[in-house]
Amino acid sequence: MPVNVPDGSDTGVTAGSRWHIEETIQQAKGEAGLDQYQVRTWQAWYAHITLSMLALAWLAASKAQAEKGGPAPATPA
Repeated sequence: MPVNVPDGSDTGVTAGSRWHIEETIQQAKGEAGLDQYQVRTWQAWYAHITLSMLALAWLAASKAQAEKGGPAPATPA
């Protein structure tokens, strides 16, 4: 007797989480240059994607702080 048979009750949750991921990727393409790469090796691609996602996270933190009325996140000198 199978123990973990999916019954389809989590389909809405899965679809909703996919939509959120797709929105984040589109935002990263527009704001952080996620799709602006020309690389030849996987190491360069990985570095570009990592830095783009880090830039998007910083932009999101800056936006959240600005909406709260606080100072922007500090940048290293």
